[in-house]
Amino acid sequence: MSDDRRREVGESDEVVEDELAESFDATVSEGAERLQRPWRIVLITGFFGGLEVGLGVAAYLAVLHQTGDHLLAGVAFSIGLIALLLAHSELFTENFLMPIAALVAREGTIGHLARLWGGTLVANLVGGWVFMWLLTTAFPQWNDTLAESALHYVEAPFGLQSIVLAVLGGSTITLMTRMQQGTDSEPAKIVATVIGGFLLAGLQLFHSILDSLLIFGAIQSGADITYLQWLGWFGYTLLFNVLGGMLLVTALRLLRTKELFQQRRPD
Repeated sequence: MSDDRRREVGESDEVVEDELAESFDATVSEGAERLQRPWRIVLITGFFGGLEVGLGVAAYLAVLHQTGDHLLAGVAFSIGLIALLLAHSELFTENFLMPIAALVAREGTIGHLARLWGGTLVANLVGGWVFMWLLTTAFPQWNDTLAESALHYVEAPFGLQSIVLAVLGGSTITLMTRMQQGTDSEPAKIVATVIGGFLLAGLQLFHSILDSLLIFGAIQSGADITYLQWLGWFGYTLLFNVLGGMLLVTALRLLRTKELFQQRRPD
């Protein structure tokens, strides 16, 4: 279908489908708002994001401890992502689509992105560490389950499988945020969130924040794991989370709406 014909059959004059144009506007606007946040808001929002994803980890461990079923535990973990969604907190890996779209639309700078990414990442980890200390103190009966879950990640050899698991982890949560932006329906957003949580935790994909909380908790509960082991795993997982979200989801969607970016950019 030609661009002129697409304009004729749609309700708007855009060269892409009407729903895609509306989603584009929402994505860029949300991304610009995130990029413009001052340090104080970035750090507070990120800290609460670490606490709230910890709620999902608590639900994950509770179900896994009782059933031993990672798929059921993955569904339970989505509680944390739902809390993030409804409380408007921030998870580092949620920022691979909307802020990048705003950056490409020239509604922010690289400096803004560095502040958002760096501040959110550090605050997520601090908030998550604090929550896991509270969790391990409150539920010492989960220590064995926690240690087993953490060892799954830190003992994984660095190789193609680990790289792909991290790429899929980054692309899955980025796609989740894209699905949330594609609808105004709160129930539909929650469904997208449950899907993302199930895939991330249920399939034990490598996710730099979620799995760091499991490792922090295992260390705090006395498991034979060190922060140096965590750092070695975290370094490559973070890199390939970013690449997965950027290359498999964000870049293709930016290409899909390139005409809209050209129209939106200031002269």
